[in-house]
Amino acid sequence: MEIVAAADSDERGLTLLRVVGQLQRVIVFLHSFACDRSHLWSTQSSEARQGPVMSDEQITKKDDDVSRYFTSPPAPLVREICEELILSQENLKEVCDVLHEELNKGLGKDTNPEATIKCFPTYVRELPNGKEKGRFLALDLGGTNFRVLLIQLGEKCSMDSRIYAVPQPIMVGPGDGLFDHIAECLASFIKERELGDELLPLGFTFSFPCKQEGLTKARLARWTKGFKCAGVEGRDVVELLKAAIARRGDCRIKVMGVLNDATGCLISCAFAKQNCRAGIIIGTGTNACYMEKLEKVELWDGDLDEPHQVIINTEWGAFGDNGCLDFIRTEYDNNIDCESINPGRQLYEKMISGMYMGEIARQVIIRLVAEGLLFDGKSSEILEEKGSFFTKYISEIESDKPGDYNNCRVILEELGLNSATDTDCANVRHVCECVSRRAAYLAAAGVAVLLNRIGEESVTVAVDGSVYRFHPHFHNLMTEQISHLIKPGMKFGLMLSEDGSGRGAALVAAVASRNSR
Repeated sequence: MEIVAAADSDERGLTLLRVVGQLQRVIVFLHSFACDRSHLWSTQSSEARQGPVMSDEQITKKDDDVSRYFTSPPAPLVREICEELILSQENLKEVCDVLHEELNKGLGKDTNPEATIKCFPTYVRELPNGKEKGRFLALDLGGTNFRVLLIQLGEKCSMDSRIYAVPQPIMVGPGDGLFDHIAECLASFIKERELGDELLPLGFTFSFPCKQEGLTKARLARWTKGFKCAGVEGRDVVELLKAAIARRGDCRIKVMGVLNDATGCLISCAFAKQNCRAGIIIGTGTNACYMEKLEKVELWDGDLDEPHQVIINTEWGAFGDNGCLDFIRTEYDNNIDCESINPGRQLYEKMISGMYMGEIARQVIIRLVAEGLLFDGKSSEILEEKGSFFTKYISEIESDKPGDYNNCRVILEELGLNSATDTDCANVRHVCECVSRRAAYLAAAGVAVLLNRIGEESVTVAVDGSVYRFHPHFHNLMTEQISHLIKPGMKFGLMLSEDGSGRGAALVAAVASRNSR
């Protein structure tokens, strides 16, 4: 919950209004969310989110036609202004063609240096086969907290985990201090569970930009997320972790692999679905990885033994940084890019991820207000604030049933807009639908390109991230559009990945251990 600092009584009153509005909205949303989507939280949630496998004929006949997600007919002038956010099939096919070429550039030895999509080989070449057995550790570091997990695989599978904080002084102190802290927590975790002298294989999820040089070798390119530990950038983070463990000398751990969250997403689902070949993150940011044939990876510098494949970390958020997506970008995209902390970079990500979707919607709404098409032309101080229309508002507004604007009204009141009519709510919902549909369709185009490159008859795609998890229609929107963009005869399913950064890391360790025996 966001709390705005108040300097005087008026600001305190405004803050209280926003907090009360948040609480009202949470109650309304949780009620509708629990009623409509309770299956997502069951033990079968991964299966429940798996996408339907449909032919072109089935797509045209299916009952759950995705066109119904444009539920609120907007005013004609509102529809006209939002038109530039709606992508045609021709637009999407062109996006697919361009992305395919950009991926080829990233994989090419001569073209990679100038490529915007870098396509890093992860050195993960084998997937779980469901027969892995034993106990494995996972270390998941990607923010101000990190997790240690113990996963038991075999006839009975179980998972035990604990979250540890990274104190601020450690985040900005010497690099050795960070890894000593991690090693201390690992040792404490092992001691508490009385694991004794057992040699424990560990998978390491390190969610910071790295240049990977092997399955157990990754050099930190730069710190992000508030970390500034000295002496780490340019060094192998696995070696730093191993050195910290060795300095203690009180636990036996063997690091078997280092990976990012997209790879973990893929690996986690592959344990249950052996035809899983791609992992997609659609949350605050976006990324994708997929299994590619070695013959297409000119960057490959490893052995050529079986299997002739490797997971590629595309870093596709940078798609469009060279101008190749300018034909679909709007004034709203340009504004958001110019005002961002990284202008000219991650342009694809800025069109589809949770960090930016809410702000795109806000900018459209502000324009409609300025042209007298919303709220009688009257805005509010809160709405005028950059970032005040959160991406989660889009999910909540679209969770309202057609003709029901409960969530929308609570959100608008929180934004200081207390006199919205049904027509205003319908128009706001249309804006949200245009923004989310565009995001889902662009993500779908990316997935379709990966499926066409993989070229197998039936493929499961692992998906994770807050936008995909919590938007009420994102899964169906993606599934509908992917079906139109893949090659005829291909079958696919979208599967919600459960804890890819944790379980996926342990499974990488399990597969590596299996191969080393």
